[in-house]
Amino acid sequence: MSIARTVMIGERTVSRIGLGTNRLTDTPENRDLLRAAAEAGVQMIDTAHLYTGGESERTIGAVLPELGDDVVVATKGGFREAKPETLRAELEQSFASLGVEQIELYYLHRVDPEVPLEESLGVIAEYRDEGRIAHVGISKVTVEEIERAREVVPIAAVQNEYNLAARGDDDVISYCEREGIVFVPYYPLAGDSPALAELARKYGATPRQIALAWLLKRSPAMLPIPGTLSVEHLRENVAALEIELSDEDFERL
Repeated sequence: MSIARTVMIGERTVSRIGLGTNRLTDTPENRDLLRAAAEAGVQMIDTAHLYTGGESERTIGAVLPELGDDVVVATKGGFREAKPETLRAELEQSFASLGVEQIELYYLHRVDPEVPLEESLGVIAEYRDEGRIAHVGISKVTVEEIERAREVVPIAAVQNEYNLAARGDDDVISYCEREGIVFVPYYPLAGDSPALAELARKYGATPRQIALAWLLKRSPAMLPIPGTLSVEHLRENVAALEIELSDEDFERL
C-alpha cells in the first residue's frame, strides 16, 4: 500500500510536507520563497508569534493573499508564558500581523507550569467559539495533557519534537493516529543514521529526503514541517512525498 500524500485537518485536506518558518525575515527573497512554496504544492505554513520577533508572521501576512485558498497558515502563542492576558495580546497581534479575520490553526505553544492548561486553552476556546480560530493545536505535550486539553476544546493537531534521533513520543503518535489528530514533528531533519547515506544512494535521493520519507511512513498522521530559506531545499523536501521506503529499509532506520 502506498503512503498517503495528504492528511485531514478538520475538514481541510493538506499535503503532508509543510514549511517551517522559524528563521523567516521580511526580505524580497523570503517573500519569493513563500510564493514558491505554494507553487510547489506546500499547503501548510507553520509560524509563531515569537519567530524572528514577529517578522515571520508579518512576512507571511504580506504575501498570504497571493498564495491561494489551499494554503493553511498555523501559528502559535504562549511560548514564554500562557496567562490569559498574554495569550489574548499575542493572538490579537497574530491576527494583525497575518492580516486575517480567522486563524485556521492556532497552537498553545507551550504548557505554562504556572498556569493550569485548562485556563490557557479556555482563552483559545473562546476565540474558536467566536469563529476567529478554526482549529486548535497544542505543542510539546504528553498523552495525558492532550486528553486534558480535549476536555476544554477539540484538538486538531499536536506538535512535538520527533525525528531519527528523538523518538520519545511514540505513545503520542499512536494516540494521535488512533484519535484522528495530526502529528506535526518539529526538527524533523535532526538526527542521523549509518544507513541514511546508503539508502539515499539506493533511492536516488538525498539524506534529507530519506529522513522525511521515514517520517511519512512512520504514521499516516504525520505532517513534517521542515524549515528552510532555500527554494532548492524546499522543492527537495516536497519531492520526498514521492519516495516510498520498503518495510525493510524503514526498519533499518
